[in-house]
Amino acid sequence: MEVTWQAITEASLWDLINAAENRMAPDVARFWEVIRIDPVKWRQHPWGDLGGGFWVVAVIGSTVVWFSDIEDGFNVSSHAGFEEIRDYACNQDDLDVALVQLLHLVRTGTPIVGRASPPIAGQFAGG
Repeated sequence: MEVTWQAITEASLWDLINAAENRMAPDVARFWEVIRIDPVKWRQHPWGDLGGGFWVVAVIGSTVVWFSDIEDGFNVSSHAGFEEIRDYACNQDDLDVALVQLLHLVRTGTPIVGRASPPIAGQFAGG
């Protein structure tokens, strides 16, 4: 059985963002309001090539919050200049969870969870 992968639409991404906003604690919601941007696709080679990039939803310094529609979750990664995600991660977090982790990193300088590694080469049609 062949699985046909489809990139997430912007409308579906907004559904995920809106649901996460409803769950955010006040301090996380304030942080989100400061770092959020309108969703925009950024490059990430090679994993993002198939879908035309991944949706970035927040930027703070050299860090972005983005949605992997391959793994169906939000991730926090560094960026390699505007419009290019440097590090692929495959955490499957809701937006509010990713923001709690990023806020903890900003407050303490240490991450609270590990990062899941990229897919193994050859296991995804885009890689």
